[in-house]
Amino acid sequence: MATNQTRAETLIRAVEACITGDVSSLEELFTRDVVGSTPAITISSREELAIELEEHEDAFSGLELTANPLDVSGDQACVEWVASAVQSGPLLLDDLGEAVLEPSGRRLELRGVTVAGFDGNQISTFRHYWDELSLLGELGLLDDD
Repeated sequence: MATNQTRAETLIRAVEACITGDVSSLEELFTRDVVGSTPAITISSREELAIELEEHEDAFSGLELTANPLDVSGDQACVEWVASAVQSGPLLLDDLGEAVLEPSGRRLELRGVTVAGFDGNQISTFRHYWDELSLLGELGLLDDD
């Protein structure tokens, strides 16, 4: 049985993997049938999650992540986090790959909360929440008018 500390650490590693697009640890962190959502995507399997993450794996570098567990008990965990990274690669803005934001070299900051359910030592459900409007502004995609 996983301890609360182990679940908090697992969730923080999962947040980091999702932000960086690192698919190498997905099998360890998530169940095969994981269900998850963010402001930008909804997935219903580890395979779908991997596909979504691979689309962004080269978009950011120099990740700095600060995460604090807010509540971890039983089969659920919640962490609040602040991520900072440089947009050093192209960022796909649509599923067709037609809208691409070229590397800006800007360091972006994103604040969020992730809530997860566990099945044993793995995440079976997750919900990432963040301010999409602030992110679009930091990416330079909003008019100043």
